[in-house]
Amino acid sequence: MPATPDVPLTVGFDLDMTLLDTRPGIRATYLALAAETGAHIDADLVVTRLGPPLLDELRNWFPAERVQAVADRYRVLYRDLAFAPTVALPGAHAAIDAVRAHDGRVVVITGKYEPNARLHLEHAGLHADALVGDLWAETKGVALREHGASVYVGDHLGDIRGARHADAVAVGVATGPYGAEDLLAAGADVVLADLTGFPEWLAGHLAARPVG
Repeated sequence: MPATPDVPLTVGFDLDMTLLDTRPGIRATYLALAAETGAHIDADLVVTRLGPPLLDELRNWFPAERVQAVADRYRVLYRDLAFAPTVALPGAHAAIDAVRAHDGRVVVITGKYEPNARLHLEHAGLHADALVGDLWAETKGVALREHGASVYVGDHLGDIRGARHADAVAVGVATGPYGAEDLLAAGADVVLADLTGFPEWLAGHLAARPVG
């Protein structure tokens, strides 16, 4: 349902490369996983294509019968290696504050393993009213609908698909693997260079809402 003056505002955000630059921690985790398992993993390549589920990425480096066990180990290593080097992307705190300034709710909907996503938010000092993990593309759209989100902000083409699936306004940020042209071609309603432009965009978006 679109936000109107009579409907509370709920804004969804992706996590990796939207709110947080998780590349250094993810790279460190993959390097540790490669050293431990003896598998060849190009960690520099991996961090250029963040977004799809972990299992999808691991299938590039491990046989199918090992993927789930390796994913479980990755998630353990992640807790030791990934939080310290992760930083909030420019404008992340201000974007969340802007939603709250309009009496809105913040929902983080991510493909990341939910317990680790929660720890990331805590480490970065970012507060979400709700968090849903382990989702991708259209399944993000299901969660957006369940939480009544009228806007979804993300860096990946899969995030745009999720927003479209929920009939939410798709706000792309060009801080991940895709530029503005790709995000617009995928159906983004607007693309920002990063989240520093989000408060101004949100204020204009809400001012243009229909009355009554």
